[in-house]
Amino acid sequence: MGVKRTVVYGIPNCDTVKKARTWLQAHGVAFEFHDFKKAGLTASIVNGWLADVPLEVLLNRRGTTWRALPDEAKAAAETQQGAVALMVEKPSIVKRPVVVVDGRVTSVGFSPDEYAARYA
Repeated sequence: MGVKRTVVYGIPNCDTVKKARTWLQAHGVAFEFHDFKKAGLTASIVNGWLADVPLEVLLNRRGTTWRALPDEAKAAAETQQGAVALMVEKPSIVKRPVVVVDGRVTSVGFSPDEYAARYA
């Protein structure tokens, strides 16, 4: 089997993303970083993620971005289409990091134990 392409999606100043990137580097896992604040997200990327993980996992309803949203935006996020549009418009509402290996989401968020089981 060839070398796997690993992409870490997130925001560089996010503490959880920093921990995940540091862990991957320390364990010799080669990856590309996609800063979705600068490089953005597309509906096709987010819909692809949703083929692998449920919306409830991907949409961060506990963060400050969510809490600052008007009620109409929160209501629109109840449908997958509305939630995808919201994540494209405000990528910081995505739980991060999202790690994609060979086009499939392998993890959302960071847990050293989970990373050791998946990537070490």
